[in-house]
Amino acid sequence: MAGSPTARRRRLSIELKKLREKSALTCAQVGEALDWSGSKVNRMETGSGRVQPSDIDALCRFYGTSGELREFLKSLARQAKTRGWWQVHGAGVPEWFNIYIGLEQDASALRQYQCELVPGLMQTPAYATELHKAGAHMSPEDIDRAVRVRMERQTMLTQLSPPDAWFVVNEGALRNVIGDRALMREQVERVMESAELPSVTLQVLPFDSGTYPATGSFTMLGFPDQGDPDIVYRDGITDAIYLEGEHHVREYTRAFDGLRAAALSPQRSGQLIKSILKEYAN
Repeated sequence: MAGSPTARRRRLSIELKKLREKSALTCAQVGEALDWSGSKVNRMETGSGRVQPSDIDALCRFYGTSGELREFLKSLARQAKTRGWWQVHGAGVPEWFNIYIGLEQDASALRQYQCELVPGLMQTPAYATELHKAGAHMSPEDIDRAVRVRMERQTMLTQLSPPDAWFVVNEGALRNVIGDRALMREQVERVMESAELPSVTLQVLPFDSGTYPATGSFTMLGFPDQGDPDIVYRDGITDAIYLEGEHHVREYTRAFDGLRAAALSPQRSGQLIKSILKEYAN
């Protein structure tokens, strides 16, 4: 079973929706039978509302599930209420990003394209600090919290069972000077170190790669449990979108495969990164 509260809440929502669809009922019909509103049932199935163990009892009696499944769902409901380690940092982590971190913590596969910035899982504290200073109006304390969370997230790449992580990074992200050249030299060195991790594959999309199938940065997350479908994540300045439908996942997978084909091989990418590092050293 997935470990983070976010992943448990998502798994619970998926299982509740499957039970209703198996019964060929609408949210409104289930709500009417249980003297609830249809919107309550919908919130439970989308993960936008808290689900109490007593709600699970009522639903399982109505759907006629086994006692084993009922206890499993109740366990998910209880554990979904716990707080993730990243949530203690308050305003340092936006609510919409809390969801992503929870999913990232349980991912077994990560595919990410970055067109403007170095991937967050490869950033140095100085680079991340400069980005937060230039972004939302955050207090120095909240910036410090946000950077600490980002650094803690990076440990997932070196843990005992890290996710299979594949990054495609536009050359511009490595050449765009954030802070100053000394900061970028340190940052590019960190990118090289990250690329050497056994679980990481890094490709650079060079300026002369021609046309490629992407219109912005995105991340695809895969999970070890087949009951948890892949998800596509894209963020903005004030919010993020999460795409889970088969069509979305298929098209983004196709786009990522196209980016990998257009990018330099990991070996040639390493050579380009070394040449960029030399430029920053001069």
